[in-house]
Amino acid sequence: MTPSTPEALIVEDDPTQAEIFTMALEQAGYVVTHLADGAEAVTYLDAHTPAIVVLDLNLPHVAGAEILHHLRQQPHLVHTRVMLATANPRMAEEIAEESDLVLLKPVSFSQLRELARRLRPTAPDETA
Repeated sequence: MTPSTPEALIVEDDPTQAEIFTMALEQAGYVVTHLADGAEAVTYLDAHTPAIVVLDLNLPHVAGAEILHHLRQQPHLVHTRVMLATANPRMAEEIAEESDLVLLKPVSFSQLRELARRLRPTAPDETA
């Protein structure tokens, strides 16, 4: 990963969804890390600063809503953008204000890729 290549973290326990999300984010210019467990995501976020997180809400061990609350409490993650990816619109609505975007599953590959491109931070030497 070069200094100008932002990291994306995908927290998704469905392998098919995770694969689609990974390909879309790689095409949008991110280096991707994938975790399928909520507890692993919390530990990871304590030590890393991804530019964007695609977060499922129904995860093993720690729910996505708890991960989002944790993430928003961390000073080093203040600029991290969060996309909720869920099939549960009611649950997403309850915590939508803490996220940057809510995507209802099934999420379109091209939709995710384009939204991620728009959220991609630019390096100081890049022009907008």
